[in-house]
Amino acid sequence: MRFRARTGVKAAALLGVLAVVLGGCFWWQAGTGGAQVVALSDSAPAAGEEPRPAAGETLAPPGEDLIEEPESIEVHVAGAVATPGVVQLPAGSRLHEAIAAAGGPTVLGDPDRLNLAAVLEDGQKVLVPIRGEPGQADAPTDGSPAPGSGTGGTGPVGGSGKVNLNTAGLEELGTLPRVGPVLAQRIVDWRQQHGRFKSVQELDAVDGIGPKLLEALLPLVGI
Repeated sequence: MRFRARTGVKAAALLGVLAVVLGGCFWWQAGTGGAQVVALSDSAPAAGEEPRPAAGETLAPPGEDLIEEPESIEVHVAGAVATPGVVQLPAGSRLHEAIAAAGGPTVLGDPDRLNLAAVLEDGQKVLVPIRGEPGQADAPTDGSPAPGSGTGGTGPVGGSGKVNLNTAGLEELGTLPRVGPVLAQRIVDWRQQHGRFKSVQELDAVDGIGPKLLEALLPLVGI
């Protein structure tokens, strides 16, 4: 009986000590916030180590923002094409694609004088020259306006940098701002009926050319 009693007292004492130790550990962890386990994939980069992008994400170089490339561009196609005007193309398109989008060159067009493989930029003007027309020998082969034609270009130009009202054909007149095929034909018809223009101001005699349009055309035309 004494042996059993002593064994029971020792067991009770041992359990008491164990309970005190476990309780102390619990309250110590609660007081310090406990240990935190961080997954390797979520850990911060070490000092001097560049951050790694997440799946499907691209990081820009330090100090630079990500630049989104446009999906499409707008190009002004003028000169000897079937339907001059602004065309919309996928970004990275070539010059020959812009000409095709404008209906292709006319029978008078000479697209081989251009670099048809040139990559286009948004807002660019493509000018398709007329076959054998003077003043086009020095035009850039990427289809941009010739030097002296001004920002945005005014079409085929001679040594004066202006469209000659007395020699220009329909395609050349059509490159002038706000002058479409109908108005260009009226200018040619007026010239055939009344002879050569004696001054650029005589343009106001052509049906469809008012004071405002005349004012816009005066710096761009000559005789």
